[in-house]
Amino acid sequence: MPPRTSTRTRVAASLTASACLLAVASPASADARPRFAPGAAGVGDRYFPLEGNGGYDVLHYDLGLDYTPSSNALKATATLSARATQNLSRFDLDLKQLKVTSVKVNGKRARFARKGQELVVTPAKGLRKGHGFTVAVAYGGDPKPVNRPDIGKYGWIRTPDGAYAVSEPDGGSSWFPSNDHPSDKATYTFRVTVPNGTQVLSNGERSPVVTKGGRSTFTWNERTPMASYLAMLAIGKYQTLTGRTKTGVPVLTGASPNRTTELKALHENTIKAIDWEETVFGKYPFRSVGGIRVGVDVDFSLETQGRPIYGFSPDMATVVHELAHQWFGDTVSVRRWPDIWLNEGFATYAEWLYDEQHGGPTAQATFDKYYNQPKSWKYYDALWNRNTAGDPGAQTMFTVPPYYRGGMTLQALRVRIGDRAFFALLKTWVAQHRNGDVSTPEFVRLAEKISHKKLDGLFRTWLYTKGKPAKW
Repeated sequence: MPPRTSTRTRVAASLTASACLLAVASPASADARPRFAPGAAGVGDRYFPLEGNGGYDVLHYDLGLDYTPSSNALKATATLSARATQNLSRFDLDLKQLKVTSVKVNGKRARFARKGQELVVTPAKGLRKGHGFTVAVAYGGDPKPVNRPDIGKYGWIRTPDGAYAVSEPDGGSSWFPSNDHPSDKATYTFRVTVPNGTQVLSNGERSPVVTKGGRSTFTWNERTPMASYLAMLAIGKYQTLTGRTKTGVPVLTGASPNRTTELKALHENTIKAIDWEETVFGKYPFRSVGGIRVGVDVDFSLETQGRPIYGFSPDMATVVHELAHQWFGDTVSVRRWPDIWLNEGFATYAEWLYDEQHGGPTAQATFDKYYNQPKSWKYYDALWNRNTAGDPGAQTMFTVPPYYRGGMTLQALRVRIGDRAFFALLKTWVAQHRNGDVSTPEFVRLAEKISHKKLDGLFRTWLYTKGKPAKW
């Protein structure tokens, strides 16, 4: 039942309605023309000021790529379906490399210019707020990886039989034009044409393969909203296995020809991990799951949506970690990159919980192990003194603090609020923010609401204060 309206409110509403009627009838209002302005060149993330773009929301990416592994030649068209969130005179897309040959907006040629990583698009006429539009970018070239000091190469990486693409945090724009920030999720279609005998694995579910003139086109559809950094491709001569989890989720795992000895264990461990994680975190959030072991070794694996990419031989802890991200990072994504602990701390803590519930050390024992390490421990300074878990730095996001100190934050919270509230919090957090994006203050508020305890001091100590905590 709605609350009773006071006399003052009714009078104000009446006056407002009268004013609106006058405005509609006013000749000046009838003659008004919308004012158009450029969209911002970034979404305001202080770690990545130019990532993402203002003025529109992408709804769907249709990526048509023609790729020849032997020459690494890529010819592509990316068609983005979007909705304007302001009256746009022009807008930006993120594209770090490759050559653009044409841009069309709503089927009509648009002017474009390159400015660093920004592809600046000026349509033939302004785009009105709330209206949908399409932008098609024809581009291509020789895609190359990009680099970060904390993880090394990422983006488009060649393998002995093809290539794969992994994009966290800002590598999506190294191989397709995008609104390259996790705050703008969209659905995806990947249509990738390769020489016969080569396979393509990607996010989502695969349509029938079409073969013509010595080339095969693989189509994959990710129908659940996905952040651009979670988009992936794996191109090569993969061997695959299929199956289902206990709750019926389809499973597809793959391995490169030189890594097939790892395939069976990866497939079985994927199913084991999902079966367990559904009991702790709630229903698996996507339509299918799996994993891909690529043919070259790199220093990291990545939780690409639904089907993680493994850059080294994954043990059970790694599989648990990357699949925990399907809940913490993929369906529930960070709104701004400084909150990366909401991804990595949770996935790290999932490893500790798995050990605890499968005959290994308790999460508290793991917490104690790290807390009691001597100053001579090689990660001591990085964990306690160099950066904080809640603000690890743009170039050191994937170092010790968000992972270990993030996990320790969750164990400290668990001890404070008790198991019943803690495990209810994990499931509620995912259920409330499924397919959305979040911030640390939102998690703190939910933890306080569920536990009926004031927790800002605990989070401030563990996430934002340097030094080894003595009390919290």
